[in-house]
Amino acid sequence: MTAHVRRATTADAETIAPLFDGYRQFYRQVSDLPLALAFIRERLSLNESVIFLVEDEQGRPLGFTQLYPSFTSVGAGRLWILNDLFVIPAVRGRGVGQALLNAAKAHAIETGAKRLVLSTSHDNPAQKLYESLGYVRDREFYHYSLAVD
Repeated sequence: MTAHVRRATTADAETIAPLFDGYRQFYRQVSDLPLALAFIRERLSLNESVIFLVEDEQGRPLGFTQLYPSFTSVGAGRLWILNDLFVIPAVRGRGVGQALLNAAKAHAIETGAKRLVLSTSHDNPAQKLYESLGYVRDREFYHYSLAVD
């Protein structure tokens, strides 16, 4: 399969929105395409995230990853949070996820980041892919969150 990875622009919001909606459904959220479109359009138009999109040779979208900028105080440098990674079910296991992760890594290197970090659910089968590409499961820190809405 021939696939092309490229950085998305605001013009790609409508192409990415169904993928993002699928990503949210994977994490047990109700489908809401208007919400997905608004969210992606806002992230891109405000330059708040970097999205890489994979398309097949006919230009059909196969997957995406979304990175958010952050910093490491201890490392005194930039880091990227790989917050979203989604590949359509029909092409999983065919290198699309790996291509997206490689694009994310290249972007982190190009921007002088110290690290690329991600979190995933305990039952996500993509853990094997992450580990095969050198991602290391954190055994030193607990991660907490606080809902404020």
